[in-house]
Amino acid sequence: MKEMNRNTLLIHGGIPIDEKTGAVNIPIYQTSTYKQDGLGKNRGYEYSRTGNPTREALEALIRDLEGGEAGFAFGSGMAATTAVLSLFRSGDKILISSNVYGGTFRVLNQVFDRFGMSYGIADTSDLSKFEAAITEDVKAVMIESPANPLMTVTDIRKISEAAHKRGLTVIVDNTFMTPYLQRPLQLGADIVVHSATKYLGGHSDLVAGLAVVKDKETAERLAFLQNATGGVLGPFDSFLLIKGIKTLGVRMDRHVENAAYIAEKLQEMSAVKRIYYPGLKEDPGYETNRSQAEAAGAMISFELEEEYDIHAFLEGLKLVMLAESLGGVESLICHPSSMTHASIPEDIRREVGITEGLLRLSVGIEDKEDILSDIVNAIRNSRRQGK
Repeated sequence: MKEMNRNTLLIHGGIPIDEKTGAVNIPIYQTSTYKQDGLGKNRGYEYSRTGNPTREALEALIRDLEGGEAGFAFGSGMAATTAVLSLFRSGDKILISSNVYGGTFRVLNQVFDRFGMSYGIADTSDLSKFEAAITEDVKAVMIESPANPLMTVTDIRKISEAAHKRGLTVIVDNTFMTPYLQRPLQLGADIVVHSATKYLGGHSDLVAGLAVVKDKETAERLAFLQNATGGVLGPFDSFLLIKGIKTLGVRMDRHVENAAYIAEKLQEMSAVKRIYYPGLKEDPGYETNRSQAEAAGAMISFELEEEYDIHAFLEGLKLVMLAESLGGVESLICHPSSMTHASIPEDIRREVGITEGLLRLSVGIEDKEDILSDIVNAIRNSRRQGK
């Protein structure tokens, strides 16, 4: 059979059936341990922290979707990120994009710093600024593209080429785009991480993280860390995540369609001061994103004009829910400076553009007219009196 197209690979990639029974859905192997047939004689499994058939099927699936050497499933996106960062050692420095998920900043700033690792912040959307930030102690760069929450686009090909010339490892958080829209390993990256809680799961019913590596040596090192530190994903959540991934294509198509529509409408509104969405031709990352991704994703950030009260706006929403997270079938909105990025010091937030007025919208798969109507009504009712 020829190489499968992406929609087929979502359903038939990895380990598509249970070889023992022929079950078309990999069973939930809800077990902690396995009977051995004698000393040194097992049937491929010893203990579920080390290996579990349900988790193994998920790891094979994300490996195939990202086109890597091996996949790894963890108990959360931050557990996956922590395991990947644990590949480095005391004295190493990690460069991160100038706006990244607050949890990534926090784990570097408040956890890995205790072990002698450091971080630097670089504008990875500007190649010259990125190269200028590379010092002798830098060993890796961690990118989000589009970045959270300002949707800044980084040219993964160019950054990877520049990084590899200096011997750096390139890590890409692909949560916002998923392998359905963007495949960083094919663009030159070495490691991809996901908060699979988001679009891959897609239904706001699980917490999970995934990592995929390009080469065998890194795969062996990460497998050791996964087993040694033990932050693995359980079999039931692995089963749910496989189930979610099977519908990723049809969900993402609707997410993107809705987001493009909402972004265009927001751009036309006088109440909207600024909008960040790489699917708009006016966005500075539009052309770069087109060159490396199938679409612009379904995350939009925007600011309202000063005469609108964001507290009243958020309280006025009825369909769109104020909540942490993103990527579920339902539309969610958050206030990054007090929610997802609160762990980043205020001066750094201000410097990179994460203002008190910034809102981040995860566009769901509801009817797009209903989403728009909810936003329009909330904006109308949030105008300050006398303005």
